[in-house]
Amino acid sequence: MPVEEHDGHSLAAPAPLARDFFDRPAHEIAPDLLGRVLVHGPVALRLTEVEAYGVPGEDPASHTYRGRTPRNAVMFGPPGHLYVYFTYGMHFCVNLTCLPEGTGSGILLRAGEVISGAGTAMARRRAGSARAVREVDLARGPARLAVALGFTLEHNGLDVCVPGSLFVTEGDPVVAASIRSGPRTGVSSGKETPWRFWIDGDPTVSPHRPHVPRRR
Repeated sequence: MPVEEHDGHSLAAPAPLARDFFDRPAHEIAPDLLGRVLVHGPVALRLTEVEAYGVPGEDPASHTYRGRTPRNAVMFGPPGHLYVYFTYGMHFCVNLTCLPEGTGSGILLRAGEVISGAGTAMARRRAGSARAVREVDLARGPARLAVALGFTLEHNGLDVCVPGSLFVTEGDPVVAASIRSGPRTGVSSGKETPWRFWIDGDPTVSPHRPHVPRRR
């Protein structure tokens, strides 16, 4: 997010959230992330929907359920880092790690409202496609969010708690009465765990889709 000018004076860029914000259980952090702003270069996004995933051996829907692997190693690192993975052979998804190093837990970023850099986000979404993209749909869903913010596997492991071109910062507070929770989307195990959180009535929130087994 660029430094703003006000009455001829420069205003300091917003500060990243502190590391200890992420050093908590995923299901506690997730609702607290709603309304926060994720900045990556020219694009800033207000988070409107997230999904929490627990620790190894306890949450069968988590990538860390069976322990550490080369793919999920970042989730076992310090809190406050990006965990980016490739899924279905076509999409990237973005998570934020939480809990102390060695634990293995994270929060999937499911949707958000682009509040800065919409032109850049739109160009990324439309690259290679002639289909029109509504602004409300720029980051409506985890794969779209990753594209809008320009995330790929090269961003896996980056720190969001330090000043720079990538960070998470304060946004407009979301009152508890506006937050809803329910079953997670598209997971076959632990699907009834109500760890999907979203801002009620926000048009950028993605539709809930239960898991449907893929045909061989």
